[in-house]
Amino acid sequence: MGKVFKTVEEIQLDGVRFVDARFDLQNKEAGKLLFEEGHAPGAIFMDLEQDLSDMESSNGRHPMPSKEKLASVFQGLGLRYEDEIVVYDQGASPFAPRAWWMLTYAGFPNVVIVNGGVGALEKKVTFTQDIVKYAPTIIDFDWQDHLYAPREAVKAIVDGDVQATLLDARAAARYRGEVEPLDKVAGHIPSAKNFDWEQLKADGTLQANDALRAKVAHDEHVVVYCGSGVTASPLYAVLADEGYEHIQLYTGSFSDWITTYDVEKGTNE
Repeated sequence: MGKVFKTVEEIQLDGVRFVDARFDLQNKEAGKLLFEEGHAPGAIFMDLEQDLSDMESSNGRHPMPSKEKLASVFQGLGLRYEDEIVVYDQGASPFAPRAWWMLTYAGFPNVVIVNGGVGALEKKVTFTQDIVKYAPTIIDFDWQDHLYAPREAVKAIVDGDVQATLLDARAAARYRGEVEPLDKVAGHIPSAKNFDWEQLKADGTLQANDALRAKVAHDEHVVVYCGSGVTASPLYAVLADEGYEHIQLYTGSFSDWITTYDVEKGTNE
């Protein structure tokens, strides 16, 4: 798959298509307002909830959008498979990884994340308030279905029919079921291990570390999830950046799982 995260020094910035994926889970208008205040030249804005989720679905809090919806979004924004796409958010956040994952799932072959986000990018390019409207495109999509784990695939792992490691990206207390601020049931998907995605943060960037490498081996089949599929995205992206090849994202995550199945408390470590 190649490197997922790149520093601004590693990215050839001429002629790229910037994607601004900034968002705030506590203030859903904040990302769009930040984009309007200033963004990378020619950038398009992708909204976590309007573009990269199906908020009309009941399958979790940020449900997996359909292929038809994603196709409409990406073609409507004028993207092409030949584009060099550079995604950024506010830095060390889950939103650029969410956009990167959706674009990669849709088959775009050249997508990278600016490690360090806006703070790093502004040192290299002059932000602008000019908004470019691109002509819609028509894409013959090559969907990468093997990157996605729907609920039924996760159930097969829990039942022991498929050998894989479920990796919960939430904070340890939520994983153990001691607290649950968002979902109506506390705990985790049975058999899952835990690796809090916030452990990947390092000086405004996202980086793999020895704790993650010790948690799952390169040859393991790993399915990552979180509460609603958002903060699992950076964990997935860092694993991909590290060269893990057998990884999937359960986009519906815990909030989707609990609509149908039971949970477990405590720890499997």
